[in-house]
Amino acid sequence: MKSSYFISDIHLGTDTEYASRTRLRLLLDFFAAIEKDAEHLFIVGDLFDFWFEYKSVMPKGHFDLLYALKKMRDAGTAITLLRGNHDFWIAGFFEDELGIPVHDDFLDIRLGGKRFYISHGDGLAKDDKGYRFLKKILRNPFNIRLFSLLHPDIGHALATFSSRLSRDYSPILDDREDYMQFAREMFGRDYDCVVLGHTHAPVLLREAHHVYLNTGDWMSRFTYGKFTDGRLTLEHWPLPEQR
Repeated sequence: MKSSYFISDIHLGTDTEYASRTRLRLLLDFFAAIEKDAEHLFIVGDLFDFWFEYKSVMPKGHFDLLYALKKMRDAGTAITLLRGNHDFWIAGFFEDELGIPVHDDFLDIRLGGKRFYISHGDGLAKDDKGYRFLKKILRNPFNIRLFSLLHPDIGHALATFSSRLSRDYSPILDDREDYMQFAREMFGRDYDCVVLGHTHAPVLLREAHHVYLNTGDWMSRFTYGKFTDGRLTLEHWPLPEQR
């Protein structure tokens, strides 16, 4: 039985090299384990803590991950990437080199006869008005062009500093009620399943034949979503000491 998987908020590149490599190793183990039955893998935002593609330069240090994704894609697993609030500057590399389509905002897709609404979810909280304004500025094509004029080393340093401030200000959001209310609004628009990320708080809510899933994170909780045989579930990837 083929399955679809949902994972988000991995934030590769956030912490010490040892901790980052440990989380990456868990992620690569997860990819290897699901490859045999994964029909579709959805990366629901914030795969990286920062990613910016210059015309001929890309961030270093993610070769193992990119290779694993390419290997899965070549083996027949469909992979879809949604931009998050930390890696929204992902451009053409994933589509051109890895064959992985990249989406902004949300994805409306049917899986196993059910209609899915999939989005990273940043800006959905009612008190996020300031961020919604900032989001428009950061994603403005003119501002992106200005940023691209910086030397890559300078641009990466500035973006990494900004990303760290963002995490220090709000390391784990807890706007679960806002997100559940949003999911109910989508249920009213004929979506059967709503999948979000961003909050780092895993949630599975079932109401009648509708399901809301928040994938949690891959920083401390190591949770993900799985859709198989018409059922969407919240799963946990065990740490080595838990196996």
